[in-house]
Amino acid sequence: MAALISRALAFTAVVVLIGALPWLSGNSPEYTVLRARYADRPATPEVLAQVRTELGLDRGPVAVFADWASGVLTGDFGTSWISGRPVLSGVLDALGVSLTLMGAALAVALLVAALVCLPVVLHGLAGRPSRGAGAAAAALTALPEFLLAAVLLIVVAVWWGWLPPYGWRGPEHLVLPALALGLPAGGLIGRLLSTALAGAFTERWVHTWAVAGHSRTRITVAALHRALPGVIGQIALVVVGLTGGAVPVEEVFAIPGLGRTLLGAAASQDIPVLQAGVLLLLLLAALCGVLAALVRRSLLGPAARSGDLPVPGPSPGRRRSWWAVPAVSGAALLTLIVAGLFRDPHTSAHARLEAPSWVLPLGADAAGRDVLARVGHGALDTLALALVVVAACLLLGLAVGMTGTWSTGPVEVTNAAPPIIAGILVVAVAGPSAAGAALAVALVSWAPLAAHTAALVAEVSARPYVRVLPLLGVGRARILAGTVLPALLPEVTRHAVLRLPGTALAIAALGFLGLGQQPPAPEWGLLLAEGIGYVERAPWTVLGPAGALVLASVLAVSLSSADGARRRPRARTGPPAAVPVPGPGSELVGSAAPAGPLRG
Repeated sequence: MAALISRALAFTAVVVLIGALPWLSGNSPEYTVLRARYADRPATPEVLAQVRTELGLDRGPVAVFADWASGVLTGDFGTSWISGRPVLSGVLDALGVSLTLMGAALAVALLVAALVCLPVVLHGLAGRPSRGAGAAAAALTALPEFLLAAVLLIVVAVWWGWLPPYGWRGPEHLVLPALALGLPAGGLIGRLLSTALAGAFTERWVHTWAVAGHSRTRITVAALHRALPGVIGQIALVVVGLTGGAVPVEEVFAIPGLGRTLLGAAASQDIPVLQAGVLLLLLLAALCGVLAALVRRSLLGPAARSGDLPVPGPSPGRRRSWWAVPAVSGAALLTLIVAGLFRDPHTSAHARLEAPSWVLPLGADAAGRDVLARVGHGALDTLALALVVVAACLLLGLAVGMTGTWSTGPVEVTNAAPPIIAGILVVAVAGPSAAGAALAVALVSWAPLAAHTAALVAEVSARPYVRVLPLLGVGRARILAGTVLPALLPEVTRHAVLRLPGTALAIAALGFLGLGQQPPAPEWGLLLAEGIGYVERAPWTVLGPAGALVLASVLAVSLSSADGARRRPRARTGPPAAVPVPGPGSELVGSAAPAGPLRG
């Protein structure tokens, strides 16, 4: 009941937040609307007051919110403040474009995930334990979508001329953006699914089925059936991200999707369009979550209720060289930063777009500034800001996660919101800035830490020495603060530290879209955005920031992979249960794995 109430309150809070956007903005929209609709009229107080009355803002927040909410219930999302046309039709058209792009990207992602999982399946069928996805999946996951989109645009569309560089007029315009979104998503889905498959192939029923003469195809399908329930929720979040988080890709390829529409609405303060788009994304995320829960329940079937799920066998330990990738990427990133910190990032002391040399290892940008210096000093802007965000997320995640099941709703709603959508909302309220980018990333980055905290709270609270404390007269607040929190704090803190490079990438993505720091700040995403227009004749303008972003991505993925391997639960010990050997005609039922193994 607490989880249900939590979900209802969280959803209501988000709807109220969306409805209150006209009043949360510190910038009055009258002047923007005046310039868009009536460019020939002077901006006098009387004219601005007339525009405010026309927008309905003179009636107060309660009346405006009530009208908006009642209109939404009847399918009327209002009229655009800029164009004066109904909002819903335009937003639905943009959503259709985004869903089409999402479908193509998802097809690419599933194909990539299948290729990533193939070695794990072959090892499992051969009876050799596997650690899950390898370096290829990690490399794909480490590619930021906006950086991959820029590379594909430059190499495939501009240099090679194989595909159109921008627009949305035919199937050929779908290929590059689908690849930019689908390759990293496929790497992530492949990593999640391959790890689950590796665990499924260590369960005793696999050997039993092989001895019973079942085909390799049938065993593979059964292992997939067993592995999917544990990752289907994460896959649903990836699908939501392919729609809501596609803003940079849509911007690079000039695709008229929902993300680009929301970005334009935030920039022009077209609040009705922004409200409709965000609400539709929220409903899409909720729908994906519900479908994922139904699919998971269908896959698990009666085995989840009866407690008959099989236990994975022991997984292979990490290789001794697991630290090589994070060490090399971290050292290269540190070298790049330190080398740039001793140089001047702001003075235009060189020729415009000067080529790399011994004096300028990464060349000069369009203003004649040292690119290496700007990359090095940009680390202070990007990584230092990410450190502040991670610290704030750690505190918020601990506070929310300690509430237990009451954190379910806020965590689910927040997990469904990509940082870029949060950044668009923050820009609509406060305008683009470094603080706004940090706030946007923090608003959605605390949820994984809160979910981790809540899981550890439940685990620690179930320990015998903790369960006996209430019988000794110790209050719940004292138990949480004095016993539970010290037990979980090191684990959650390490989780937060591992999220530092990924947080820096999210901040860089906002800077690339112009939602974060503004020129002349040397923030990495902003550096990439500034150099992308000159990349055909001066590719070194993006080489430095792109290299820093790739190194940070590889560091984030390699550290998270190592941490996940270290924390993988071990199989329980004890005498093995009797596992019946299925006959040739036994079939998969509505459980997570074949009928025989689940009832061992």
